[in-house]
Amino acid sequence: MRHFHQFSAAQVEQLFLRAPREFSRTADIDTMAAALGATLYMPATRPDLVGDLRRQGSRGVLSSVVCLEDAIADDELPAAQANLVRQLTQVGQDGLGASDTLPLTFVRVRHPEQIAAVTQGLGEQASMLSGFVLPKFTDVSGGDFLEALLTARAETGVDLRAMPVIESPEVIHRETRDSVLAGVASLLAKHRDVVLAVRLGATDLSSAYGLRRDRSLTVYDVRLVAEVITDVVNVLGRADGTGHVVTGPVWEYFAGTDRIFKPLLRESPFLEHDAGRLRRQLITRDLDALIREVVLDKANGLVGKTVIHPTHVVAVHALSVVSSEEYSDACDITGQAQAGGGVRASSYRNKMNEAKPHLAWAHKTLRRADAFGVAHEDVTFVDFLAAAATQA
Repeated sequence: MRHFHQFSAAQVEQLFLRAPREFSRTADIDTMAAALGATLYMPATRPDLVGDLRRQGSRGVLSSVVCLEDAIADDELPAAQANLVRQLTQVGQDGLGASDTLPLTFVRVRHPEQIAAVTQGLGEQASMLSGFVLPKFTDVSGGDFLEALLTARAETGVDLRAMPVIESPEVIHRETRDSVLAGVASLLAKHRDVVLAVRLGATDLSSAYGLRRDRSLTVYDVRLVAEVITDVVNVLGRADGTGHVVTGPVWEYFAGTDRIFKPLLRESPFLEHDAGRLRRQLITRDLDALIREVVLDKANGLVGKTVIHPTHVVAVHALSVVSSEEYSDACDITGQAQAGGGVRASSYRNKMNEAKPHLAWAHKTLRRADAFGVAHEDVTFVDFLAAAATQA
């Protein structure tokens, strides 16, 4: 698997100083977590579920979640689960290499017992799955989910990974948040080898107060949720070896309507690349606010993002590519650290790179460079968006 595999060889050569590296479906947790990118959610009720996964995989989606939880009406759940099992079983029975046409596929379950129901239903085809998304995860509910996952791993022999979702009222409520997050950190530490990433459920967190962010705002404008993100990264996303990758919350809009505020995309980067029409298209589809939110996700320590529409994927991936300047700084910093530390001006002569304080950032940046590549010096996210538009 490789990000931007849908680009032509000429596009890759034109855009990348260093192309993204391939990774396998059984890659180690650090590699896979860094490469999740835009994780596309879809309900398990889709009649052509596998066909949809294949189509989106061919267009650049490398990770997906098939939902059996909130996206499914209660009375549709048995049929949705049966549909998921039937279609993935068929892929497995198609023979060697059939699963290579799918993104990494995770299942969001409602309760721990559903993990066994899905894997037992798949039987020998359980290897079609990469893992499970564990909803409304707390220090109390999480243990049963993880035990169910460990049992499924043992019974199937498949290296299934867990992605717990922090989204319960106990986490957004101020008086219980600290104790719950501390308990979750302790629980996840016992199962570090199966925890791929921690996901944030901004929609559920907002619902505790009857909130929903407007399409012109980012999640960071909703202060109650922004505070939770800060605390989750503080407790669960530390760079000292105890933390996990924490992914960005869902962007839930995909069609434009009348606006109150000005667009959030500056004109100049697009005009410089003769891409004014592309900017207008992004604004029409409300992707300018998504782009701003992804930038803020990165600034706040989040990696990747949950999305619900294919048009969101390219924006997340374009902003995940490491710039030439970031890559230069990361290489300089790791080199300085190996030489004993210290501080020196960056190769771009516009900042100071201090080896010890910046080393964790440098390591994370180099992992992102492996997953998403490094852009040429004169290439920006606009060029990646434009290249993807030609593919579409």
